[in-house]
Amino acid sequence: MAETLKGLGVSPGRAAGRVCRMAAPPELPAPTPVADADAELGRALDALRATATELAERAEKAPDTDARAILEAQSFIADDPGLHESVEAAVRSGKDAAHAIDEACAHHRRALLAAGGYIAERAADLDDVRNRAVATVLGLPVPGVPTPGHPFVLVAEDLSPADTVNLDPDTVLALVTSKGGPTSHTAILARARGLPAVVACREMSEVGEGTWVSVDGLRGEVEVGIGEEAATEIQRLAEAERRRASTSRGPGRTSDDHPVKLLLNIGSAADLAPQGVDAEGVGLFRTEFLFLDRREEPGYEEQVAAYAAVFRAAPGGHVVVRTLDAGTDKPLPFLGLAEETNPALGVRGLRVSRVRPEVLDTQLDAIAEAARQSGAEPWVMAPMVTTVGEAADFAGRARARGIARVGAMVEVPAAALRAERLLKELDFLSIGTNDLSQYTFASDRQHGDLADLLDPWQAALLQLIADCAAAGQAVGKPVGVCGEAAADPLLATVLVGLGVTSLSMSAPSVPAVRESLAAHSLAQCRDNARFALGADDPGQARKMIVPGW
Repeated sequence: MAETLKGLGVSPGRAAGRVCRMAAPPELPAPTPVADADAELGRALDALRATATELAERAEKAPDTDARAILEAQSFIADDPGLHESVEAAVRSGKDAAHAIDEACAHHRRALLAAGGYIAERAADLDDVRNRAVATVLGLPVPGVPTPGHPFVLVAEDLSPADTVNLDPDTVLALVTSKGGPTSHTAILARARGLPAVVACREMSEVGEGTWVSVDGLRGEVEVGIGEEAATEIQRLAEAERRRASTSRGPGRTSDDHPVKLLLNIGSAADLAPQGVDAEGVGLFRTEFLFLDRREEPGYEEQVAAYAAVFRAAPGGHVVVRTLDAGTDKPLPFLGLAEETNPALGVRGLRVSRVRPEVLDTQLDAIAEAARQSGAEPWVMAPMVTTVGEAADFAGRARARGIARVGAMVEVPAAALRAERLLKELDFLSIGTNDLSQYTFASDRQHGDLADLLDPWQAALLQLIADCAAAGQAVGKPVGVCGEAAADPLLATVLVGLGVTSLSMSAPSVPAVRESLAAHSLAQCRDNARFALGADDPGQARKMIVPGW
């Protein structure tokens, strides 16, 4: 008899197949005496350097900017002098190479988790570095994705970026993890590859190897023990749906022709070249990927070239540029920012310009010059805008350089609550649902035990979105959503019903969202919004909107 397990759906779509589990991390053997500390240290550091090199090589072959940036960050972790110093201290205290690496990584892991916020996300990256280096020093196979010789549903406690980045969608039908959250690396990379994915499904750890399961990445459900015949039918229907969605073209519209711009989230021009997706522009150009993990700030000319390449390649020439979203929560060595006890609530996003104003000024100069060279008219927005004063200052700096359309990301409740007043200084708002959820529910984006609070169907989050959309309607200015919530085809109808004017997402999500909107009238979208706002929890909201859920 089939059983349904619940998790968090983080990448929509359905798939079915046999469970195949990720290989477990290498186990440490009993400690061995160290006769030659220098030789033992050499073994440990060689393993870390080999790990750094392998991750860097994977980064070069990565299919998109998100994956490349994540793998490069992991490579820097493996090659970090501070980690190497900790390993040396452990070896000098008598630890063998494997135990020294394990001890050093555990020490740094505790520090990352204590920092909280985005810095805590690096703990998963460090775990992967540890596993790879320990396996290397012990002469064991490096943990990775299994190759059973047939398509399968990949099940793991969590997935490292290095494992997720090169998944073959023809072999890996879906992902299910017992840990993770809606903004984890697993979720981000699964969406980028169009793989159905469910995270934080704890009971999945009890499901046996080879069990037939179906995965619904929208509902966050895993049905266990369905049988081969049912799995084959689910796969047939899923493939038919993908073929139908892939032929979906044209602008986003409801069934009664209400327009909703469907846009792309990208990190560079390289993300646009292979997409082949019929979108209406770029709703989120994450410029920080040009800056990540660099020892020196990219120069003016380099920035001009990178921005101009995106402006020329973007569908319809429409690009919304987000200025540097970084700080002590996304460490950039060249910024030289002080360490903070709570980076998620510290100097990040636009706040970096308080201590390094020249970084933002150079970026705005480069965006303006790239616009002149390409003939584009980009929209430019700042992350982590909190007050009217911050909005006015940013708008003044951008417009002084000839940038005509200036906006802000809404990522903190303070901005949502003052949305109408912000729009007196700005031309548009774009809602980042990932961070807005984190700050609204006081729930760390990477805390697996609190992942349910970050469900984008939470009514409190939807109410803040509704308030922003109402503010936009009151003054006749657009309000979009560029967080991952925009990629949920059903939730898209709710967002449109709340008054959102555009939805920006990873390329594989566009066709399904377009189809969903085309199947609903604006009145039906507004009904869905009313139901969702009135629900006591996300599960109830989904049931009210889709009978039978």
